Amino acid sequence: MPLGAKTTRYRRLGSLLRHRWRRQFVFLMGGVVTALVAIAFTIAADHVHAANQFIRAQWPYAPLILCPVGFGLLVFLANRYFPNSQGSGIPQAIAARHLDDPSAREKLIGLRVAIGKIFLTLGGLLCGASIGREGPTVQVGAAVMFTVGRMSPLRQRGLIVAGAGAGIAAAFNAPLAGIIFAIEELSRSFDTKTSRLVIAAVLVAGLISVMILGNYSYFGKSDATLHGIDAWIVVPVCGVLGGLAGGLFSRLLVVITRGIHGRIGRWYKRNPIRFAVLCGLAFAVIGFLSQGSVYGTGYDQARALLEGNEGAGWSFGLLKFGATLLSSVSGLPGGLFSPSLAAGAGFGMNIASMFSPELFKAVVLVGMVAYFTGVVQAPITAFVIVTEMTQNYGMLVPLMGAALIAYVCSRLVCPKSVYHALAENYLTPPSPR
Repeated sequence: MPLGAKTTRYRRLGSLLRHRWRRQFVFLMGGVVTALVAIAFTIAADHVHAANQFIRAQWPYAPLILCPVGFGLLVFLANRYFPNSQGSGIPQAIAARHLDDPSAREKLIGLRVAIGKIFLTLGGLLCGASIGREGPTVQVGAAVMFTVGRMSPLRQRGLIVAGAGAGIAAAFNAPLAGIIFAIEELSRSFDTKTSRLVIAAVLVAGLISVMILGNYSYFGKSDATLHGIDAWIVVPVCGVLGGLAGGLFSRLLVVITRGIHGRIGRWYKRNPIRFAVLCGLAFAVIGFLSQGSVYGTGYDQARALLEGNEGAGWSFGLLKFGATLLSSVSGLPGGLFSPSLAAGAGFGMNIASMFSPELFKAVVLVGMVAYFTGVVQAPITAFVIVTEMTQNYGMLVPLMGAALIAYVCSRLVCPKSVYHALAENYLTPPSPR
């Protein structure tokens, strides 16, 4: 081979290797940054939640002012200064993945949106809103990857998926769930080249989370189990009821945010701040009816139920359902993951009254997965994430069965996944009515 041809070949090989190393570096660096941001977000959210508890302990009637004023102010700030920061953040990440224009993507997952998302979500938690930080962490993770990716001419779609998965992994300390969520909900396909880098980014984010926060389990370690063949009736019962309830929640959320008709719809679209204030006031009333149990993510109540404590009250699931719906339709930035898991635990507690007391913890766990699946319609993510969060691998098969049944039942009520339905708002905004 002539010397010139060899030189050209080596140059091409060197250029290819540099491109591959740069590609891997960008994904890994994005995973590190996403994990650090998610950890800081987690710590800040815990402090803000504690501040809300202190306020309510000192002034029991504070929510009657704090919730409507806070909801209205936060929605005003979101609409005026941080557009596209409203809601969960997962629909924005899904929509950004489908867009080809970088400037249009930046409007959904740019740094400005990410910064607003973090502070406004913390503001919502300070008000006691029934929201979570996991969905916002997905949008923030996608924004971090999108920004870091500008250092290299890489495919932005892969970066968005990687950032979203890394956000879930760091938020829940659940790397496997982060990978599954990225593939099942964000990409809905498995591309070998991109998926390897997505997995690497998610694992790095999970590793950073473990190094800083420790190898903890989100809900502790569950010892729930189903005894005997007769007890397996729990799986279809929870699957059907939880799936229908979760599907109803998603259907109401989509209809209210996208399809309100007539005079009420026109008023809703022209007066988003007033609507948020009314939602905040109704939310405060539900808070009093629940004796404060629906405020915040619902983590404490869900963990207590998983441990066999029935202190949340028989109406907790239904009230958490309403509180989360009001928080979501108001336009507040905030996610659905944690509140849905808590509401699912509450519905599981109700279903448990149909069975032997020794099955209580198992029914709560299965009910949690079933309702969560009904809301997000991502069955694999649902049973994997709850398994990781409870370290109860002995319940994997019943959780899998309940998730699949719940998915089918949820689709009967809400034919399209709530996140993908809401993503259409950012791709083809509904015409004004």
